[in-house]
Amino acid sequence: MLGRMGDPFRVRITVRGYELDTQGHLNQAVYLQYGEHARWECLRAAGISQDRLITSGVGPVALEVTVRYLSELRGGDEVDVSCEFRWGERKTFHIDQNYTRPDGTQVATLTGVAGLLDLSARRLVPDPRERFRQLATDPGPLSL
Repeated sequence: MLGRMGDPFRVRITVRGYELDTQGHLNQAVYLQYGEHARWECLRAAGISQDRLITSGVGPVALEVTVRYLSELRGGDEVDVSCEFRWGERKTFHIDQNYTRPDGTQVATLTGVAGLLDLSARRLVPDPRERFRQLATDPGPLSL
């Protein structure tokens, strides 16, 4: 879902009981899964499905991910996970993600460096921004 014009793309997720650790809060690895889910939903909102990527011979790759935990999530809690692409001039790009409760309380942040892999050559494409622009039917969610 999109927020107001100019706001980053975001999805709302409800924490499920099986995602909790022994302390009763969201397992740290699940934050990574929520981040990835939001990124795929952002791509989908831009008109880029996994099949479309594979057919075009490319796929996104995570090169670096940092999660900062600020407040716990417990079973039944809802969290909005944003996804904002920041494009540079090289083979990589940055992704910033914020995890917030519906009341606006920030729960965690995820920052990452990613690239777009040429599936045949097994190398990063030289201009991922342009490749995503070509693939997208709606470039807005990707900040293109």
